[in-house]
Amino acid sequence: QVQLVESGGGLVQPGESLRLSCAASGFTFGAYAMNWYRQAPGMQRKWIALISSDGGTKNYADSVKGRFTISRDNVKNTAYLQMNNLTAEDTAVYYCKSPRVLDWGQGTQVTVSS
Repeated sequence: QVQLVESGGGLVQPGESLRLSCAASGFTFGAYAMNWYRQAPGMQRKWIALISSDGGTKNYADSVKGRFTISRDNVKNTAYLQMNNLTAEDTAVYYCKSPRVLDWGQGTQVTVSS
């Protein structure tokens, strides 16, 4: 079964950090780029980060550049999103996505609140 499962979200205070994980199964993970998206309450889903299949290229949305770091482990078939200096504006459901997987996963909720 081809799928992506996000995890690692939670409730944190402003300024704190979280690391999200995206576990892939059912396809050749290392052959595809990976993306992270997020959807804030009442808003459309937005792209925030991309990593190439070999990890050599990374791109970020301006809203997260300098605070978030995308990475991957092609042995563990897992992508990560390290999120530092979180603010209330980062509150959203976070999703990972591969061109190989048609459906969106359930995502993982990140809430930043004091």
